[in-house]
Formats: sequence, C-alpha cells, structure tokens
Amino acid sequence: MKLHVVGTGSSGNCYLFQPEKGKSLIIDCGVHFKEVLNAIYYQVNSVCGVLQTHSHGDHSKYTSDFLKKGMKVFMSIENKNEIGLESYNISIIEELKQFQVGEFEVMPFNLKHDVKCLGFLINHPESGKFCFITDTHYCSYTFNGLNNVIIEANYSKAIIDSKYGADSGKEFLRNRILKSHFSLENCIDMLKANDLSQVNNIVLIHLSDSNSNEVEFQKQVQEVTGKHVTVASENLEINFNKTPF
Repeated sequence: MKLHVVGTGSSGNCYLFQPEKGKSLIIDCGVHFKEVLNAIYYQVNSVCGVLQTHSHGDHSKYTSDFLKKGMKVFMSIENKNEIGLESYNISIIEELKQFQVGEFEVMPFNLKHDVKCLGFLINHPESGKFCFITDTHYCSYTFNGLNNVIIEANYSKAIIDSKYGADSGKEFLRNRILKSHFSLENCIDMLKANDLSQVNNIVLIHLSDSNSNEVEFQKQVQEVTGKHVTVASENLEINFNKTPF
C-alpha cells in the first residue's frame, strides 16, 4: 500500500491510501478536488469511500465535490449537520461501531476537539492495523498490534509558551491551541502508551506552520520510539505496509 498525502495542515487535509490490489480509501476533504483527481489519476471509481474526521474547513471544505462525483463520504451526524449538506452519498457513522469500506475495516473513536471529531482505527490486508489521529488535545484510547501510526503533532508547548505567554496579550490564542490540537509532547506520550512493537511507520501530520519545528519533531519522536518517522508534507508518498518487506 502507498500513503499519498494530498494535503496536510491548516491549508487543507486529505490523505489517500492506495493498495496494490483493490480500491483506495481517502480521509478528509480539505483540498481542492482537482488535486484529488490528480492523485487518483482521474479514476473516481478507484476509491471505495471517504472518511471525514470533522467539519472544520481544512478537513471538509470540498466535501460537496466528492459527493457530486459519486464518492460515498462517511461522517458523524454532528459533522453532517455542521457542514449542512444533504446527499444520498453521505453515510452516518458512530463512534465504536465498526463498519466496512471496500477492503478496509474501520472503527471510529471520539477525539477531544472544539467540534465533534473522530479518529479511526483501520485494518487492511496490505497495511495491517493503523490508527489515524488528528485535531485533538487528548486521546483516551490505546491500541494493540498497530502496524502503522498517523498522528497529529501540531505544535510545541515550548514554542507557544515563548510566543503567547502572559505578557504577549495572546493568551486566548494560546488556550485555544492547547484545547484543540495535539502538541508534540502529547503526541510522544500517546505513542509511549501504545504497543509499537510491530509498527513500521509513524507519520506526523498537521504540523503548524508557525508553532512547530519539522526537523526537531521528527528527531524527538524517532529517538523516543526507535521507529521510522516521517513528517507529512504535500504530495508525500511512502510505503505503508504491514511489514517492512
């Protein structure tokens, strides 16, 4: 399987999982649909479905284009109500209720954001089991037997403390960041709490343009986990398989 990062971060999020055999899966609709079409070589029927984490524009802005092209989009009822779209291609999902999308087994779980937000535990014959976690300040779940991890590392507490401290006049912004996104420190704590013995890839997503340090984040996570760590960037493609071979 290939992971193709069509977009990541505040400018727009979309992640494409392309197996060697069978149809692909997409997570989030936050980039212009023409970029998605390029990534799937204009083969709309090659996609079995789209998972949506939440309603914020950098994850949902182009949902209507996905729906109009006949793609089935899976989302929470809260997400549906917030984006205000009606379509027979919308499928409502609930946390901790597993469902099947093509060859992908999907278990949604709740995250802690300022709107309803879902993470996903996903299993596929080629990728094995992987979790997808974004836009949260806390995750109350741990997972056994993971083969790959995709996780937000939006900011460093040290960076925002220096920029938005008590004398900055920007404490409101600091508090919003703290209550809506995963810090590098929380990301590391989350990884340490999970069974990483079979993990091949850790992919860091949704880094802040101004409150993160890509090189330092990759270095720190790799030192703590001993795993292959990649920082997501636009149009990144990596092998995303169950085993390293």
